[in-house]
Amino acid sequence: MSQPKEKRLPQPSASSASSEPLALPAGFRLSVVIPAYNERDTIEPIVERVRHCGVPVEIIVVDDGSKDGTREKLRAMEQAPAAADQAAGTLRVVFHERNQGKGAAVRTGMLEATGDVVVIQDADLEYDPSEFPRLLRPLLEDRADIVYGSRFLAGDRSVSPAWHRHGNGFLTRLSNLRTRLKLTDVETCYKMFRRGIIQPIAATLREKGFGIELEVTAKCARLPGVRFLELPISYARRSYAEGKKIGMKDAFWALWCIARY
Repeated sequence: MSQPKEKRLPQPSASSASSEPLALPAGFRLSVVIPAYNERDTIEPIVERVRHCGVPVEIIVVDDGSKDGTREKLRAMEQAPAAADQAAGTLRVVFHERNQGKGAAVRTGMLEATGDVVVIQDADLEYDPSEFPRLLRPLLEDRADIVYGSRFLAGDRSVSPAWHRHGNGFLTRLSNLRTRLKLTDVETCYKMFRRGIIQPIAATLREKGFGIELEVTAKCARLPGVRFLELPISYARRSYAEGKKIGMKDAFWALWCIARY
């Protein structure tokens, strides 16, 4: 029996990084899903950065049972006039009564989305929402259906320790063997999808933790005719002392997810 062909991903080109103004369809909105757990100090700054990303946005924050004051801050933000400002990006907050994990929060947010395109944004300040227009361009130009932002195409060596690079690289290679994709950063936060593609997938997601990254990639890769594209992004890694949450336990669970999905 012949081996399935690899789904080769287009690499960034000059047109991918075009500085030409982004032509948005009438009424276009980008749904930005922000899973948040105990991010009191960064939740307001990241929402403001998303509001000023350069495209019309619908911001959906899913508080995953925070206990550090994040919930109270979100309630105040939700009541502020800016929360209903279409020009600044509407803000909706969904509260999980107990902590379920990033995957559960992402699933909730994706199912709540009403925009044309959906992207995941962590609640910390590691990723820069000003890169959304560049990631959006291939979808709007009908060159892709799903766009991943890769930290490693951008030369992440300057900000990420060796164990993180090698660990992520190992998981990505194993994931690629299963999906026949040629990604460089399967664990990236920046995953951008056409809503019509991701919402049916979101309804089937089972992983409640960081395994969501492997599950959603595997399930999307099995869709016939779906075009993936990977583009470089910037990355400002935070330390565990600053609130980083993913750990070795998640890496071992990721191996199980690769085998499972």
